[in-house]
Amino acid sequence: MEKPRNRTRTVNVGTVAVGGGNPVSVQSMTNTLTHDIDGTVEQIRALEQEGCEIIRCAVPDERAVRALPDIISAISIPLVADIHFRADLAVKAAEAGASKIRINPGNIGKDRDIRSVIEKAREKGIPIRIGVNSGSMDSGILKQYGGPTPAAMAESMMKFIRFFEKEKFTDLILSIKSTSIRNTVEANRIIASETDYPLHLGITEAGTRFYGTVKSAVGLGILLFEGIGDTVRVSLSGDPLHEIRAARNILKAAGLRTFGPEIITCPTCGRTTIDIEPIALEIETKTKDMQHIGTIAIMGCEVNGPGEAREADIGVACGKETATLFAAGEPVRKIKADDIVSELLREIESRCS
Repeated sequence: MEKPRNRTRTVNVGTVAVGGGNPVSVQSMTNTLTHDIDGTVEQIRALEQEGCEIIRCAVPDERAVRALPDIISAISIPLVADIHFRADLAVKAAEAGASKIRINPGNIGKDRDIRSVIEKAREKGIPIRIGVNSGSMDSGILKQYGGPTPAAMAESMMKFIRFFEKEKFTDLILSIKSTSIRNTVEANRIIASETDYPLHLGITEAGTRFYGTVKSAVGLGILLFEGIGDTVRVSLSGDPLHEIRAARNILKAAGLRTFGPEIITCPTCGRTTIDIEPIALEIETKTKDMQHIGTIAIMGCEVNGPGEAREADIGVACGKETATLFAAGEPVRKIKADDIVSELLREIESRCS
């Protein structure tokens, strides 16, 4: 049985409330050159359309930070500036209108550099995300623990938290990640037990689209079912649109967010005479934004088909050349195989209008 969600404090990232029992938000990161304003805005708008709620952009240089005001003015979701090594860029990103600054304090530099970022974030009223990755940890802690173990990652994070709290800055979101699922899970468990700051979940550099999605689903799923996590990013190589689709489906499967109906389909076997996959994919695409229907079953044969279709809000159980359409547990009518998509959509619209 899943545990209740951890009660974390609320941190506002622009218009999105993170933590405090608010819905687990979906994030992604652009892979355009940030100084390419048109290309970056185009990608962010596509991600917005797909369901991205917070976007992060790399800010590696002056050209990137100068582009931020134009990008921010052209989008509708909060933008997080991702900074490594240079505190001055973090300060300038806050001045440019970023809704949050993401830093790894371990590579920003001296304490005075981190303080300059804190003071500017305090002045602008924006939060800071502290990022700790297994690949970029304090050398002293690595030596102490013999490598980037979960305990080492957690100690590195707690060290930074103590510094920020000493500076009386607590508008924080925490992110503790590894390429290892086990290490990510264990490190987040430790931090969740010791603090009440919102946690940003992810498996860092998870991989290519298919394996990275599976790896992220396993790691994030464990934590989400334990009540840990307030915002997620699935890190995949390639088009970040796939990150949004994966993250939304992970949250949907975990029962934490509703993004369109649950599509139930059979895996198909030698009894199946109708090609189920293209039907299911088309229905999934065309109903992805419908919030008023719970389950749609698309079943391929007479073994489990009628039962699953009857238990869904709307469903079809397919035979050799026809299918039986079900709604609210009752058979409605027989339909031709070629008409399954159109008839399903017609029934959905008639019952939801």
